Amino acid sequence: MNLNEEVELLKRVPIFSKIEQAKLKLLAFTSERVNFAAGQEVCHQGDQGDTMYVILGGTADVLIDAAGGQIAVAEMKKNSFFGEIAILCDVPRTATIKAKEPLATLKITKDMFYRLVAEFPQMAVEIMRELAHRLEDTNQKLQAATKPA
Repeated sequence: MNLNEEVELLKRVPIFSKIEQAKLKLLAFTSERVNFAAGQEVCHQGDQGDTMYVILGGTADVLIDAAGGQIAVAEMKKNSFFGEIAILCDVPRTATIKAKEPLATLKITKDMFYRLVAEFPQMAVEIMRELAHRLEDTNQKLQAATKPA
């Protein structure tokens, strides 16, 4: 995939949609394209993290460690992102991400992430919106799980 094709892919990712073409080229050029095979872990819950990932193609499971093993709590598809919590909060990875099928990602460093957020406040708004959706989804699942039968 050439740089222009990568920029076109990035434009379709909601958190990058408002960023100008020249900056997207810089992001595509300075970020690492990483592919994962089906079943391969991208990151593991509890590990330190200083990068985030944007899914360019494929799907991945979001897994949480529980008493009886790992539980799948969500599925991420093309244009989704993950790993931002480890960057924003300086905490270990909050979940394990495992490729469900071949997965193409763009790996973004902590430095590049902060540069983008500083230059494009709209990106920060999109990230907050996504985090709020995730929190609402988690709250609904918790409510359903704790309702008396």
